[in-house]
Amino acid sequence: MRSYIHFIRHGITEGIINKWYYGSADLPLTDEGYEALRELMAEGIYPPLGDADCYTSGMLRADQTLKVIYGNVPFKTIPLLREMNFGSWECKTFNELQKEPEYEEWINNKEGSFTFPGGGDSVISFNERIQKGLKELCGYQRLKELSHRHSGKDAVSIMVCHGGTIAAAMEGWFPGDRENFWQWIPATGRGFTVEFKESEPFSYKAI
Repeated sequence: MRSYIHFIRHGITEGIINKWYYGSADLPLTDEGYEALRELMAEGIYPPLGDADCYTSGMLRADQTLKVIYGNVPFKTIPLLREMNFGSWECKTFNELQKEPEYEEWINNKEGSFTFPGGGDSVISFNERIQKGLKELCGYQRLKELSHRHSGKDAVSIMVCHGGTIAAAMEGWFPGDRENFWQWIPATGRGFTVEFKESEPFSYKAI
């Protein structure tokens, strides 16, 4: 038996088109987002569903992406794996943020302690939340492994979430494989397959 979690980033939203900073805004996929996902499906990039357990962050764009790719399958939500919350800076562009009074503090804050105004995350709180969410997801994956230990079938989970979430997971699990956090962010509709051995992340490949 082999054990895999497939991480897939949601499709295109208005926020991506407009280059907004957003995470907690519950934006839907655009028509372009639906079409781009169907094109990726036609390329055959997505792992087969089989008896995989499916999960999303609970955000509309993630739920819609799962449905486009795999249909009306049952799934659980793990809200801890939502994208970074930019607080009152949600849905603003970089040029707009430069006008904010806290902008310089944000840019100069290297340790990740700056908290986005209006109840947002900091880099530190975001990473702590993601680690808790990954612990929950990996707990489900271990149960999947146990249920398959005598069947000979692979234990597979599919997690549809967000670019920042996936990057935080991959950077934490495979430190040094890429130069920085940003290089781990997959394109929309793509992601990574992570293989686990003895319930620990062992290797990965891009989707």
